[in-house]
Amino acid sequence: MSLALTGADWLALLTHFLSLSLLAVGGAITTVPDMHRYLVDQRHWLSDSQFTSSIALAQAAPGPNVLFVALLGWNVGMNAGGGLGAGLAAWPYALLGVGIAMIGILLPSTTLTFVAARWGHQNRERRLVRAFKQGMTPIVIALLIATGWILAASHGSSIKNWPLWLLTGVSALLVWHTRLHLLWLLGTGALLGWLGWV
Repeated sequence: MSLALTGADWLALLTHFLSLSLLAVGGAITTVPDMHRYLVDQRHWLSDSQFTSSIALAQAAPGPNVLFVALLGWNVGMNAGGGLGAGLAAWPYALLGVGIAMIGILLPSTTLTFVAARWGHQNRERRLVRAFKQGMTPIVIALLIATGWILAASHGSSIKNWPLWLLTGVSALLVWHTRLHLLWLLGTGALLGWLGWV
């Protein structure tokens, strides 16, 4: 995929990620549905497979959860630089995409978190602070479910891919009701995918 991004497009990417940063309650992964809407559906800067592959690769890699934002920025920049066929000439655009995406997603939330955490710690016994923490729990859970739905829906019909949906449901139940480490579930999913069962 090859794009021609202007300075206004790069600024739009930055401002969109700046706004998403303030909505990332529960982590950047909760903003995936809107990132998909913006990058894939609205702007057509990424293909659906580039989007889901970026998230899957980042989630499988060790490191912070926010790595997927860097990969999304990398792919937008790589597409703006002419795609993989452009070779090293596309790398400056890819690095620009990484920088813009990461600054956009990290700067507001980091600043807000620092200020709010200091205030919340100083006022942790107030009823308002406790109520806010309890009220945010269902919102974060709903955002995580929406993220899972977007990622799972990209695989098509639920009838055709019933083993994938079954694996997703079983994994969700195991996480909810047991203390089984997530790496076991990831490893099982990877093995079943490698065997071609899902």
